[in-house]
Amino acid sequence: MVMTRSGVGSGGDPFLEDPSLEAADTPLWREMFCGLDWLALHASPVYAGCGVPRGHGEPVVLVPGFLGTDVSLVELHQWLGRIGYRPFFSNIGRVADCPDHLAAALLATVRHAHQETGQPVRLIGHSLGGMLARSVALRFPRHVAMVMSLASPFRDTVRAHPVILEATAALRESGRRGGMGSHIRPSCFSGHCTCEFTRNMLNPDEYQVPHYAVYSKNDGVVDWRSCLEANDELNDEAACTHIGMAFSAEAFRAIGKRL
Repeated sequence: MVMTRSGVGSGGDPFLEDPSLEAADTPLWREMFCGLDWLALHASPVYAGCGVPRGHGEPVVLVPGFLGTDVSLVELHQWLGRIGYRPFFSNIGRVADCPDHLAAALLATVRHAHQETGQPVRLIGHSLGGMLARSVALRFPRHVAMVMSLASPFRDTVRAHPVILEATAALRESGRRGGMGSHIRPSCFSGHCTCEFTRNMLNPDEYQVPHYAVYSKNDGVVDWRSCLEANDELNDEAACTHIGMAFSAEAFRAIGKRL
């Protein structure tokens, strides 16, 4: 187990004795029902684009969450295409590496989408993907029209289920041994890191582009309070699981409204 400020377990990873990370007693068991979110999406008029404002070819780059790949956002990618947007996958591979390295790879995709369409890009990220999207938007606002996070714990303290904190510790250990996450440093996924991604999360500059958040009080992975903008007018609630945020009818409706 890991040590955190809330005193969950022990096990010797000093970077989890970290005020930017905190174990949360989230209902992880709810995530087993994420398939219901998928079924509800396909039964909803939103799936066909009913009642959702249509796009006009604007580029939208989608960023998957922690340990995920672009495959996790296929439903959202296809839906955005159906309602008139030009969706792009992130092309950053599995989200299991140094966040600063992943943000640099994401920037390459953003620049490509910007050049191909001649328009600034809308960024939508799920979970950690939303934090990567926010980092790019803060650093390179000239390429970005807006940024939207789905169940992303971007507040000053990341409150997540102990399983997630264990997974970050395992990634650090894998990186030390030359396994998954070859760019991971010992301080990755902690407030002790001095990379630009971490600075943008812990002490962000003012956003120069519109920024929104979708959260769920049913989230079984992260504390939904960590996923909120300070201005409540920038938040939308979706009744779904953390995993299901990637294919939730309510999340899609919020995305259509904000885009």
